[in-house]
Amino acid sequence: MNSVLVTGAGRGIGKAVCLRMAQQGWQVYAGVRKPSDGDALTALDPRIVPVQLDVTDAQQIAALDAVLPADLTAVVNNAGIVADGPVELIRPDELRNQFEVNVFGAVAVTQAVLPRLRESKGRIVFVSSLSGRISTPGTGAYNSSKFALEGMADALRVELRPWGIHTSLIEPGPIATDLWFGATEMVDDTTAGLSAQERDLYRVHLAGLRRMSQWVPKIAAPVESVVAVVEKALTAKRPRARYVPSVAGKVQVAAVALTPTVVLDRIFALATGVGK
Repeated sequence: MNSVLVTGAGRGIGKAVCLRMAQQGWQVYAGVRKPSDGDALTALDPRIVPVQLDVTDAQQIAALDAVLPADLTAVVNNAGIVADGPVELIRPDELRNQFEVNVFGAVAVTQAVLPRLRESKGRIVFVSSLSGRISTPGTGAYNSSKFALEGMADALRVELRPWGIHTSLIEPGPIATDLWFGATEMVDDTTAGLSAQERDLYRVHLAGLRRMSQWVPKIAAPVESVVAVVEKALTAKRPRARYVPSVAGKVQVAAVALTPTVVLDRIFALATGVGK
């Protein structure tokens, strides 16, 4: 039986991927941080096996060895967080945590399961983002973590060829999950945590970031669009190196590739109200 470990399975994309692959007859191991999230998943589909997994916890990653089957077919590295705000105002601990989850955690989980994937000639899927190609003001920490993740995945894709292990990146834009629908609240929380001086210094940037957070959910693609391409990456005979789920995302990638940097900078500045 095909089997897959999915990290960040408690909500959003990870939860939806677990349900889809279980429906397709796969044995699904759902990495969740809270036992209640695991209970909710098994209530929806008893074929799903919840595994307590904080990708920043070395002991929990080591414990996977006693849970996962020897012939694990795939891992979907989906766990991720967003640290927002202007780069100057991001505290070092926030930046470190951004990378601990989005980069170091994904690599640590992958390293832990690679012996199994080597035996099964399995698959590795990283849920990245269009933010791993395109950096925007106000999300520099998140962008940089996804840029780093893509660099790791590109190296792995070639390094693991001798063992027939396929590595794919999924690059969605905004998706209709609670992460994006809660974007405005996230910006407000970030702003509230700043000093009065910091808020005043970056008041235009923060106002622009809040406007963007209100606009983004309106263009969010359905979560099923991401699930569909994750399934392709797991099952296609020759999976692609990269999948961009939506038509809007594909158009965005093409437009950015054809637009000079100086023009892109101006567009992003105008969109966020920064100006010159």
